[in-house]
Amino acid sequence: MIRSYLGIVVLGAALAASSTATVGLAATTRTSHAGVRSGSTVDVAMTTSLGTIVVRLEAAKAPITTKNFLRYVDAKTYDDTEFYRTVIKKNEPAAPFEVIQGGLNPKAGNTNATIALEPTSKTHLSNTDGAIAMARTSDPNSATTEFFLDLGDARYLNAGGPLGAGYAVFGHVIRGMAVVRKIHEAPSQGEQLLPAIRIVTVRRISTYVERGPFSSKERRGMLRDV
Repeated sequence: MIRSYLGIVVLGAALAASSTATVGLAATTRTSHAGVRSGSTVDVAMTTSLGTIVVRLEAAKAPITTKNFLRYVDAKTYDDTEFYRTVIKKNEPAAPFEVIQGGLNPKAGNTNATIALEPTSKTHLSNTDGAIAMARTSDPNSATTEFFLDLGDARYLNAGGPLGAGYAVFGHVIRGMAVVRKIHEAPSQGEQLLPAIRIVTVRRISTYVERGPFSSKERRGMLRDV
């Protein structure tokens, strides 16, 4: 029986974007809350009820996707949201990838603007262990707020693979993969995390480190609670 993964041909509602919807913190160039400069990376901390995940966003390689995500970060849109979906092989042995999905939740209902897909064939990023990518519907250009984190090799989701245009990767976890795995293995019914894992806040953290230079001791202090 063919099932639908990620909104195309392959697990249920599938990493669909809502139509209603880790080690070092320094960015390579200075950023501002209004956006990011070409050639930069931006670090973002996702504080969840199970711990903190730090992701490094590739603003130079995936500028459209990064700008979109940071717009919601800066507006605090992701505060008090949740990781609500897990694709894990212990529940679905035939799944060709494993992920956790978070954001506003398609059931919440939102009308945020969609963005153009930045395919992995263009960005040269890949759905590998710890990558962050945007969820969407079967329309490649339908991503809004929903995102997912890959666990293990998920290149099945890259452009040119079985899913055609694929899913837009725009960064990777640099700290907190143990937290990602905790969420992935949390109690679930099918693909639904029960209960969902709360996302408390999502904040840029690169800008704080950019005020340096800092000593090694000061940097350790910054990382202590992340």
